[in-house]
This record gives sequence, C-alpha cells and structure tokens, in this order.
Amino acid sequence: MDLTTAVISSDDLNDIPMLHELADRVACRIIISTISSAKTVSQMRQENKLPLSSIYKKVQKLSNADLLSIEKINIDSNGRKVLFYRSRVSSIELNLNSEGILLHLVKNNVVKGSTDTTSYSIKKESISVIS
Repeated sequence: MDLTTAVISSDDLNDIPMLHELADRVACRIIISTISSAKTVSQMRQENKLPLSSIYKKVQKLSNADLLSIEKINIDSNGRKVLFYRSRVSSIELNLNSEGILLHLVKNNVVKGSTDTTSYSIKKESISVIS
C-alpha cells in the first residue's frame, strides 16, 4: 500500500483469516523470528524447535497474507533453491472495542526502507463467534 495509513472497513470476512493466522503460536514465532533478518525454513525450524511441515505450511499462509516476503533466493551446492523469508511487519497491535476490531500493522522498514503503517478495521457485524 502506498498510503502511510489506511483504514479498511470490512462488511465481509475477508480480513478475518489474517486474524486467525496472527493468533496462531507457530505463525507468531515465525514472524518474530524474521523481523530483524531473513531466514530459511531450516533456520526457522532450528531456532524455534518446530516441525518442518508446520513451518512450511505457515510460511505459505503468511506469505499469502502478505505478512512474509521472500527477500532473496540462493542456489545451494546441490542446485536447489534456498528461499530466505523476512517479516513484512515489525509490529502488530490489536484493539478490540464495542465498534469492532482494529488491527494496526507497522511495516518492517528493513524490507521496504520505510515505516509505513496500515490499519484494518473490522466492524463487529462482520465477526461471528464459533463455539
């Protein structure tokens, strides 16, 4: 997004999957692990002591949610691609009130050379409780 701050009102559930990803323990550990430096899936696994399959699944979901990006691609000695991922956010804040949910993301300035912020507003009418 080019704007420094954007508020996106949502009358549907498009923004809810991002909240599900952010609430996940594995996803949070991956994001935190890649804020200051790009990491391979193997490095994330070693640092966080998580199963490789969990890391791969979450990296894909976080990339699709635009929370992770590929910073660089290397070729290893066997000719295989090695992808280095970095968090696109340096800070995430969640505010829940009577109006709904405000999700505030601060872009990782290491990735884009800026400190842009994005806010997502999800109205309470869009939230369903699953029991």
